[in-house]
Amino acid sequence: MKPYAELTKEELISLKEDLLIKYKEKQDLGLNLNMARGKPSNAQLDLSKGLMDALNGDSDLKDENGVDCRNYGGLDGIPEAKRLLAQVSEVSPDKIIIFGNSSLNVMYDTVARAMSHGIMGSTPWCKLPEVKFLCPVPGYDRHFAITEFFGITMINIPMSADGPDMDMVEEYVNNDETVKGIWCVPKYSNPQGSTYSDETVRRFAALKPAAKDFRIFWDNAYAVHHLYDDKQDQLLELMAEAEKNGNEDMVYKFFSTSKITFPGSGITCIAASKNNIEDIKNKLQFQTIGPDKVNMLRHVRFFKDLDGIKAQMKKHADIIRPKFEMVLKILKEDLSGLEIGSWIEPRGGYFISFDSLDGCAKRIVGLAKDAGVVMTGAGATYPYHKDPRDSNIRIAPTFPTLEEIEEAARIFTICVKLASVEKLLEEK
Repeated sequence: MKPYAELTKEELISLKEDLLIKYKEKQDLGLNLNMARGKPSNAQLDLSKGLMDALNGDSDLKDENGVDCRNYGGLDGIPEAKRLLAQVSEVSPDKIIIFGNSSLNVMYDTVARAMSHGIMGSTPWCKLPEVKFLCPVPGYDRHFAITEFFGITMINIPMSADGPDMDMVEEYVNNDETVKGIWCVPKYSNPQGSTYSDETVRRFAALKPAAKDFRIFWDNAYAVHHLYDDKQDQLLELMAEAEKNGNEDMVYKFFSTSKITFPGSGITCIAASKNNIEDIKNKLQFQTIGPDKVNMLRHVRFFKDLDGIKAQMKKHADIIRPKFEMVLKILKEDLSGLEIGSWIEPRGGYFISFDSLDGCAKRIVGLAKDAGVVMTGAGATYPYHKDPRDSNIRIAPTFPTLEEIEEAARIFTICVKLASVEKLLEEK
């Protein structure tokens, strides 16, 4: 079929009638499918059942230094857990603090500490007239929720396949001292699945911030989340590049096992310069006497080393790869050549980013919901939930079964077609 924009008004009206019939058929199925959030499926969670057997009542519960993990203390985590996540984070263990299950919680706390007490002696952000954050878009909705919660002004920075628009980033960071941070998901980004290019990373590392307390919030959530063995993106390590430029204090790097073991019971870390680590620990001592070291020990005993994590991720990929491929196959079959949408084929991560005709995303998501398919809300991938083009939709294929994914994707493409026809008819 030729592009929808080339159809006459009469052809569009006829097409809409046919699509409404197909849409009603899907509605009558009474489905309840969820592609809203990037949750691991039950099959993925089952991969980590062995985690529950890594420790038992007869286990030695001391870390490698002989410290009893059941007791208080160990503010920055046990040494073997620091070493394990340092391998994933590509930094030395002395630049790591280990926390509980949620990296989002760690990022929230990091912003909260900056708001209340400042960073390394700088003025607390809450005492400043305005604080701004740069937000690559489309991006991760929960990042934006944190900064919105604290009343921080968010500035959209357009994303490309190579990462954020670095001309804009440099202009803001190097010249505006009210810009205190930038959110980044640098590998298999949420939602596009893109990985920042080497040039982009080097330009980040060479920033010359007007604010001495500016920080890059480098959320490397998908560092090991490849879909393929033979097609894997590589990300240049930011902290080493920043050190070359004398900017070692500019980076906060985050990682967690949330989509590796159990999202509700994993471990996470922040990697940063020794100065930053000391600054964080000085404040953290008032927040906690110590983290859950038993769970850290459990993870280390389960994985042993980075090779153990990589082996686990291959099993995850085998489960979710067919789901991604199913969605991409149906998008191609149903929408190719119609010029009513575009999408990116990721090599890893948890999402597929879809861009509709301008002004159609909310309508598509609404139609899908009414047909029994719940998706991430339109606009969620932008600060304040305001997509200026109303076009971006995040597809999360991991949680449903393959059969459910196939049905949901077919419904989605019908909704894309129907919303697009409606939009084009409005313009005729």
